[in-house]
Amino acid sequence: MSALCQKRLTPLFIRHRAQLTALAAKMRLPVIYSMREFAEVGELMSYGMSLPGLYRDKARLVGKILSGTSPADLPIERPTRLELVINLKTLKALGISMPQTLQVAAGDVIE
Repeated sequence: MSALCQKRLTPLFIRHRAQLTALAAKMRLPVIYSMREFAEVGELMSYGMSLPGLYRDKARLVGKILSGTSPADLPIERPTRLELVINLKTLKALGISMPQTLQVAAGDVIE
């Protein structure tokens, strides 16, 4: 369930993120995921690619293919924008301290 043992987020994890969050809270586990949607429902933090940005990138590539570019000619791309989201409510509930510099570096802080 944690980022350390998580290989990849499956649709099953995404669909049941509220239940996973409730279980982690019950067990008082600080959990970090790669998608902001988990931090929004109560996980401690997320660090990963922006889904809207990812969808825009996919749409751009689909547009190139529909315009005649061969998929084999398209370069492999990495996400160019990663976002850090910290949930302060969860941080306080778990009794964890976090350096102020990390909170300032976060793209979004949920209070």
